[in-house]
Amino acid sequence: MKARLNLSTKPLQTHRRFLAAAGAIGVVAGLFFLGLGWHVYSVRRADASLREQVEKIRLEMVTLEQQRRDLEQFFNRPANAELHERSAFLNTLIDEQSLNWTQMFMDLEKILPAGVRVVSIQPKHEKGLVEVKLVLGATNDEAKLKFMNALEKSSSFTHVVLVNEKISTPSAGNTDRVDFELTAIYSRT
Repeated sequence: MKARLNLSTKPLQTHRRFLAAAGAIGVVAGLFFLGLGWHVYSVRRADASLREQVEKIRLEMVTLEQQRRDLEQFFNRPANAELHERSAFLNTLIDEQSLNWTQMFMDLEKILPAGVRVVSIQPKHEKGLVEVKLVLGATNDEAKLKFMNALEKSSSFTHVVLVNEKISTPSAGNTDRVDFELTAIYSRT
């Protein structure tokens, strides 16, 4: 039988636990480093495709800008400018003719209460919309308020704004006590 004896002054110390913990921490750090490296690689790859798209859009913008400049030069020629003015004039005439007066009067007839009469109507085409200036007369304030409420609830007239109101005394030919002017957008054509 053999007996192990340690005759040194300090007993032999084993560093096995330290080395195992250091190795485990090194493996975890290595895995973390690999994950971080993969993340950086994927972000750079995504950025590369994004940079490609940005470059493609930038080239497309340059091409479109050049086309816009060419078209501006073409339309700024004297012969083309005159043609443009003529077409704008004709488009204005067509827009004015496109207002369906019959339909507008039918829509007004539906909402016009007793005691209110239409004195004048002035349509104005603006940015594809028809702004109508109405001058009306009413026998009293109640009839005027009924008309205003009916106009605001109407689907054909929007953005109703009371521009002017004048209270007058009725005369022999005119029974209106309230004369008022308003603007509205007529949306049915």
